[in-house]
This record gives sequence, C-alpha cells and structure tokens, in this order.
Amino acid sequence: MKKDIPLYRDRNLHVIFCVTLIVIMGVTTIAPAFPQISQALKISKKATGLLITVFTFPGIFLTPVLGILSDRVGRKKILVPSLFLFGISGCACAFTRNFDMLLVLRFAQGVGAASLGSLNLTILGDLYHGEKRTRALGYNSTVLSIGATAYPALGGAMAILGWNYPFFLSLLALPVGLAVMRLLDNPEPEKDGHIIDYLKNALVRMKDLQILTLFLGTLATFVLLYGVVFSYFSFYLKETFNASVFSIGMMIASASLGTLAGSLNLGRLSRHFSSKKLIMAGFCIYALSLSGTMLVKNYYLMLLPIICYGFANGINIPSTQTLLAETIPMKYRGAFMSVNAMVLRIGQTLGPLLAGLAFAADGIRGVFYAAVAFSLLILICIGMGLRETKAG
Repeated sequence: MKKDIPLYRDRNLHVIFCVTLIVIMGVTTIAPAFPQISQALKISKKATGLLITVFTFPGIFLTPVLGILSDRVGRKKILVPSLFLFGISGCACAFTRNFDMLLVLRFAQGVGAASLGSLNLTILGDLYHGEKRTRALGYNSTVLSIGATAYPALGGAMAILGWNYPFFLSLLALPVGLAVMRLLDNPEPEKDGHIIDYLKNALVRMKDLQILTLFLGTLATFVLLYGVVFSYFSFYLKETFNASVFSIGMMIASASLGTLAGSLNLGRLSRHFSSKKLIMAGFCIYALSLSGTMLVKNYYLMLLPIICYGFANGINIPSTQTLLAETIPMKYRGAFMSVNAMVLRIGQTLGPLLAGLAFAADGIRGVFYAAVAFSLLILICIGMGLRETKAG
C-alpha cells in the first residue's frame, strides 16, 4: 500500500468494502420475499423463518475455527473459498422448488458466510495502523449501514419478478472473490510455532481483562439492538402512537442516519478522544436515547432519540473493533476478531430472550427501563475494564 495515496482512494479498502456488502446480503435481500416464498412453496410463516436460522447457525461454531485457520494458513485462503461457496450455494437457492433442499443450500451459504464478517475487519486491522485504522473501520461501518438500508429495497424490487430472484444477488460474491484473489494486497500472518502453542498463547491472551471487556461491550451492543430496537421498539410505536407498519419501518431505518454520522466522523473524534472514551460515550448515549423514547410525546420528535441511538452505534462499534485490532498481534488477530463476531451472534440471540423476560415482568416500558439500567451497568464495566489508550 502506497503511503501517499489518500485512504478513500486505496484499492485495498475498496475490495474490503465489497466483502462487507456481501456480509449483510444473506438475510436483508431475501427477507422482503418471505411472504412469496411461503405462498409459492406452501410453507407456514414460522417455517419461513428457518431460512434465517439455518443461515446464521453455522457461524456460531465455524467463525472462531475459520478465524484460527486464517491466522495459520492465511486470510485469502479462507476468504476466497468462502466467497465462492456463498455465491454458488446462494444462487443455487434460486433454482430449487423444494423447501428441504432450500434449507440445505441456505446452510451451505451460511457456511460460506461464517468467516466474512470477521475476516473483513481482521484484514482492515492488518492493513492499517493508527488513525488510518480507525477511519477505515469507521468507513466500513458506513458502507455496512448503506447496504443494510439499500438491500431490502433492492431485494423487494427483484422479488416483484419472482420469489427466487433475490437469491441471484448472491452471484455478486463471485467477482468479489476474484477481486480478493487478484487485487487485494494484504499482509499475511507468519505461522509461528506449533498449533498447540498457538492455541495456548491465544487462550492466555483471551483471559486478559481488556479483551474480555471488549467482548462484553460487543455482546451488550447487540443485546440492546436486537432485544430492544428490533424486537420491541415497533410494538412501543404502535401502542403509543398507533403508527402504521410503513412509518414504523421508516422510524427504525432512520437510526442508520445517525450511524452514518457517527462512523463518518469517527476519524475526527478519535483525534480528541480515546477509544475507551468513545465506547463509554456510546453506552451513555444508549441510556439517554432509550430514556428519551419514553419521554417523547410526539411521533416525529421520536426521530431525535432513535437517530442518537444510531449515532452511538456509529462510534461504539468501530471503536470496539479498533481497540480489539490494536490490542492483538497480527498472528492472533483472526482468531480474536472471529470470537468477537461469535459473541456478536450470541448477543443477537440473547437480546430478544432477555427483552422478553423484561416484558413479562413489567410490560413494554419494562423493556426500556431494563435496557437503560443495562446500558449504565455496561458503561461502568467498560470504565473499570478498559485501559486508557488513544484510538488507533
């Protein structure tokens, strides 16, 4: 990588952005077609949800294994086959008319997807240092937010042609795989010692309080996002303002505006604040914005707390990734970023369950009260567990 090239013009960064856009394609593009899939294949709405479950399930177990392999055999040797498997199995979904076979193909696609969401971040950590790393991870979060906003609309538009057409978008993973193979100029970790020694050293490092605190922060971030925002915020808007399905969707999507603002300005913020302070600020804003949702009495004013919530995501998530990447040596980075991705998935799973317990105890407001208390608890844990280290 040439040092005199501005970061936004770096070809390596562009390739990783393409990988990032593949990461979130597996669910967001096909979700709008679920009603058509249910009707065309004569399956229940509940069974349709299995298309997400079998896709995400392999990642819980395979992500850390593939991360370890990327440290031992190289990033590209894991990333390229994963992209090809994702693209081929995803496209094959478009040609089957048997639901059981569709589930098998989705499982295979999930195997291909298992490493993508961690290896893209690992490679960014390998490629860049200092403020460039912070900005690169912030830009990557921006691309992620744009994709998460655009993909449902694109998938819905393709579903007009037929329920199976959104699956064809998976083919985009094939040219991305070729781009990684031919265009990505990334350093590869040196294999140091026997695999047993590697695992022992990695386990010792994983017990470090700072690492455990970062994992806790990741877990908490996605417990809040999937437990409160994605699971119960829509019910709150319906009960409080009698909002329509469309307006609820637009309100939740508006959080991405805040995420864009946070991630795009992360480089500037990191010049003045450490990663620890930015992560703590994120959880402080979570608590304030979730409190604000219960205080706002006008539907349109609800935009303020939800955009603030998105802003917190925009500074918290890439700051956590930055601090984790700079804390771990390159030869162990793949494993640790993969474990972080596994923790993320656990948070996505636990969030709705924990929010459900809060709902059973004290109704919809109980979910938000519990979320505010949880945010403040994590804020204290981060303050005690993280060292004061300048971002980058």
